[in-house]
Amino acid sequence: MIDIVDRFIEYAKIYTTSDESSETCPSTARQKDLGNLLVKQLKEMGIDNAHMDENGYVYASLESNLDRESKSIGFISHMDTAPDMSGENVKPQILEYKGGDIKLSDSVTTTVEDFPFLKDLEGQTLIHTDGTTLLGADDKSGIAIIMDAVNKLCENKDIKHPTIKIGFTPDEEIGRGADLFDVEKFGADFAYTLDGGPIGELEYENFNAAGATITIHGKNVHPGSAKNTMINSQLIGMELFNELPVAQRPEHTEHYEGFYLLTSFEGTVENTVMKFIIRDHDKKKFEEKKSYLEKLVEFLNVKYNNAIELDMKDSYYNMKEKIEPVMEIVDLAYKSMEDVGVKPLVQPIRGGTDGAQLSYKGLPCPNIFTGGYAFHGKHELLSIDQMKKASDLVLKIIENYSK
Repeated sequence: MIDIVDRFIEYAKIYTTSDESSETCPSTARQKDLGNLLVKQLKEMGIDNAHMDENGYVYASLESNLDRESKSIGFISHMDTAPDMSGENVKPQILEYKGGDIKLSDSVTTTVEDFPFLKDLEGQTLIHTDGTTLLGADDKSGIAIIMDAVNKLCENKDIKHPTIKIGFTPDEEIGRGADLFDVEKFGADFAYTLDGGPIGELEYENFNAAGATITIHGKNVHPGSAKNTMINSQLIGMELFNELPVAQRPEHTEHYEGFYLLTSFEGTVENTVMKFIIRDHDKKKFEEKKSYLEKLVEFLNVKYNNAIELDMKDSYYNMKEKIEPVMEIVDLAYKSMEDVGVKPLVQPIRGGTDGAQLSYKGLPCPNIFTGGYAFHGKHELLSIDQMKKASDLVLKIIENYSK
């Protein structure tokens, strides 16, 4: 049997970064390299129905061995890594962590001062980067956990289980992971995404999310003759940004507090494009944030003669609304964590997962920890101890449901 650590390292080395500018699905063909490997490994376990569709989604089903009818449980993770930092030529490093700062390279160090969670990881075995790429624990640790647990089910026929549905998605990091996921074909009654962070995380609430693109048209003339003529689109953009509440920026928010985030600002005197993401757990506050931005644009358009265009679209919604009617699936995960010696940490996701969109497509889908930290950057790391505990948790969820 392939060790869970070897699985993760093999997956992490496969270049699967997604690309927001691409209009294909998957957004990058390289994601299928991992998909093909997963299908091959699932078939080697004896799951002959494992396959990848034309859009890069991997589906598999391990049939029930119970002597009664039962609902089927799904486990889902995503194959892509975030475009925030290079995911090419990843070189995972294993460390028996005794405490203190972690030197990734001659010029890059993960310090306890910057990353105080390191204090909680003393005595654990970690996998970290070499300081030149991200690691890919988000979400290849989730994939390794699912594959490890499913392989144990396949090798030990005495373990009772309902029908287990397995799904691996592309493009989650660019918000498209659930777009073409075939819930009906997947066939699970409920599922869990393995896409969380530190041990104990159990999440069934996430942000409501929207994206906004603001295009500003200025008027450029020679600065020597610009008086009463030039309209600098960049300055209008700065004025707009400064009218948004300072306290509602990500760096000033936590827990259930929402925010506006300016993700890009590109411009000249003639034309400027600003991109925002808007987030809030509370649906009413979410709508208020969008409305405020709309009214701000309207106000500035009066001032600047309709120089501003706003294109705003919702991305996903808080899955809490869809999970609350079936809270027994959260309770199942909660009890199973306690059974494997993990203290459950129920908290809102300050982000989104495939599970949010899947819940609205009819597949209730809470999220579970994988043992990763500091995602999307060169300081990303993974606790092997916690990843193994997450695999134990998957098996315990299956065991408890099968009783």
